Amino acid sequence: MDLFEYMRNTNMEKESPLAARLRPRTLEEVVGQQHIIGKDKLLYRAIKADKLSSIIFYGPPGTGKTTLAKVIANTTSAEFTQINATVAGKKDMEAVIEKAKDTQGMYGKRTILFIDEIHRFNKGQQDYLLPFVEDGTIILIGATTENPYFEVNSALISRSIIFELKPLEGEAVLTLIKRAVYDADRGMGAYDAIIDEDAAEFLAELSGGDARHALNAVELGVMTTPRSEDGKIHLTMEVVQECIQKRVVRYDKTGDNHYDTISAFIKSMRGSDPDAAVYYLARMLYAGESVTFIARRIMICAAEDVGNADPNALQVAVSAALAAERIGMPEAQIILSQAVAYVASAPKSNAAVTAIADALKVVEETGNLPIPAHLQDAHYKGATKLGHGTGYKYVHDYSNNYVKQQYLPYELNGEEFYKPSGNGYEIKIKEHMAKIKKEAE
Repeated sequence: MDLFEYMRNTNMEKESPLAARLRPRTLEEVVGQQHIIGKDKLLYRAIKADKLSSIIFYGPPGTGKTTLAKVIANTTSAEFTQINATVAGKKDMEAVIEKAKDTQGMYGKRTILFIDEIHRFNKGQQDYLLPFVEDGTIILIGATTENPYFEVNSALISRSIIFELKPLEGEAVLTLIKRAVYDADRGMGAYDAIIDEDAAEFLAELSGGDARHALNAVELGVMTTPRSEDGKIHLTMEVVQECIQKRVVRYDKTGDNHYDTISAFIKSMRGSDPDAAVYYLARMLYAGESVTFIARRIMICAAEDVGNADPNALQVAVSAALAAERIGMPEAQIILSQAVAYVASAPKSNAAVTAIADALKVVEETGNLPIPAHLQDAHYKGATKLGHGTGYKYVHDYSNNYVKQQYLPYELNGEEFYKPSGNGYEIKIKEHMAKIKKEAE
């Protein structure tokens, strides 16, 4: 590195955005992602021991993929090289590989190649890396916001460990916000700024797990807010709202308004009003409600209020929950909207709720009644001598794959728990059950 490059790097460190300056330099400074970098976890041990194999970081923007790569760069004794797949071409990779070979041959040092946005490389570019990952010329660290199982060559996937990063919890983002405001070394502490607690919490919640989004707002607030009479820069709720161009919606997660909103949301889905349901979804999203919390409520409604009147409703809700978690905001709002509209528009039945409630009541009242002997397990030693399994009728040997036999304990003969409604698919369920029972008489 010559003098000019040194000066350029020094100036870039001083003038780079707050989110870049505040990046952790050690594992101990990293906030969140404890499911992969906790002290008992594989990645933590591998980084500390400087024994990394090729890995791919996968997660939404602002969750720390590049941060972890930088921590590795500061920790490893290997040569560390970084390229971005959005601008790098084959010539750039060829130069990296040649240098890696020289470094390995002359100094016996490994080379770690960090490729940001690795999903932007086409198949040919990814294939080029494969033999050098295979023979150890480079250790690959890839970062992607897209599912690597779809966007990265299977050959590279098979030679890498996938670490999925989750959206940061509100408390983790809150920690970073306060570090940004008060850290005089790399944060904005030299500006003598103060952030109000409610403003910090609002910003943490609104970030949607994206630390970069929150830190950019802090930097903008500090740099554009005039000093007050006490000589300090006060980041109030009004300042924060202005910086992110969002107004506070009255929505205290521990207060009545929170419960009123979620209640209206659920009752609108139950009441088959997709317009109202989507409206309350928007209110919750605007106020920074957890995507996971909302998705759980949609799944519950799909089972509790739709049930078998439309069995697809639960599939849609579960798929939406998984997709929203993987993709993150803001795109997750589209996925949640689709699920809410589907569940709200679906035919309704609470027959499953009634069934389990009635069954639990009977179990509570009667205890563990004897299971009919022909239903008991006949596979263990001595079971046949006890009569277990004797007389069981295998339904597939009969017409309609149905035969009348006692399934409930004899004391509950004739009890009905699941009573399909006259709505949606449950009409077919009711008709089917009536048909096979009648034909078995």
